[in-house]
Amino acid sequence: MEYINRIIEKKLYDYLNIFPVIAITGPRQSGKSTLIQQCLEDKYRYITFDDPMTVDFFYSDPKGFMQQHADRIIFDEVQKVPEIFSYIKIEVDKDRQNYGKYILTGSSQFSLLKKISESLAGRIGLLSLLPFQYRELPDLQKKDQIIYGSYPELVVRKYKNTSEWFGSYINTYIEKDVRTLYNIGNLRDFQQLIRLLAARCSQELNMSSLSREIGVSVKTIQNWVSVLEASYIIFLLPPYHKNLGKRIIKRPKLYFFDTGLVCYLTGIESEDILNKGPLGGSIFENYITAETKKSLLHRDRKDQLFFFRNNAGLEVDLIIENSNERSLTYLEIKNNSTPKYKMTENLKLIMGLETGSSTRKGYLVYKGSEEGKFSENIEYINYRTYFDRII
Repeated sequence: MEYINRIIEKKLYDYLNIFPVIAITGPRQSGKSTLIQQCLEDKYRYITFDDPMTVDFFYSDPKGFMQQHADRIIFDEVQKVPEIFSYIKIEVDKDRQNYGKYILTGSSQFSLLKKISESLAGRIGLLSLLPFQYRELPDLQKKDQIIYGSYPELVVRKYKNTSEWFGSYINTYIEKDVRTLYNIGNLRDFQQLIRLLAARCSQELNMSSLSREIGVSVKTIQNWVSVLEASYIIFLLPPYHKNLGKRIIKRPKLYFFDTGLVCYLTGIESEDILNKGPLGGSIFENYITAETKKSLLHRDRKDQLFFFRNNAGLEVDLIIENSNERSLTYLEIKNNSTPKYKMTENLKLIMGLETGSSTRKGYLVYKGSEEGKFSENIEYINYRTYFDRII
């Protein structure tokens, strides 16, 4: 299969000279195994715990296993053998200056990070690999990314048979990840939750409403949402409240990492259907927010993402907080081809409410080609320019 270079490669090479262990997490089929085998093919041995015989070898003779895999080893899907982390710690502590000794990958961030915090704190560099971000895609696939998604296999296939691929992906994901992370009692209810969440992307997450609609407890919804977060299917955006008063909406907003999956789950098969349907604005907002999230994660940036909404209805779609530079970037995201000054009224009001000393910049991100300024610190730009220049 054709290999497409990833932006995360630079951080991976940097970390090989800084940490004894590097862990790469991300959803299934995001390209983790392909990345490390492509970048480190001649320098590392590749061991996958998707192989039952490898798992049996480790559990039958863990010390013998580690002796055979003592240095320059890639352990793929390492969360399947959680006991190995203690042995990795022992091996690393024998030679702390041996940077790049082990590379670990996993498709469940919560279970993997829990073991890392318990056993490998201070010894490991953490990276996240998501499906392709806009800047990594071939030019021919960029225009269809919002509809068909960013998973590498689909991109390399030039988006052929996307519905069949997503159908298989959902079933495989439930079988391989969900049952491992949590004892899902009714798979139909869980699948219904995924579809309901897709139809409510870019909205506040109301677990009580979902509980009533599906007919399960709020606690069950909370657990299932955590499973979807752990597997990099969804992420939650918290509300921003610093220096902006306390009368804010407290529930997070929900987004999917891949809008192609959202379109599949909601039956959207073309851009025309998307633009004429009720979800066009929500999916476009999800697209911009997810691309921002992916860009930050692939460069290991620590910027924080928020949204703002208060009880009076004043809101802004996305706030990017860069604590190092003490700057705030405010985004109003519109599924529109014509920039209008009134679209930025909330930006002006909320930027005016901020009483801190941070540098503030506002953008109207939209689909049109015109670009310019509404005021000294508020611009209107095409979303592709935002991807190329701002993030």
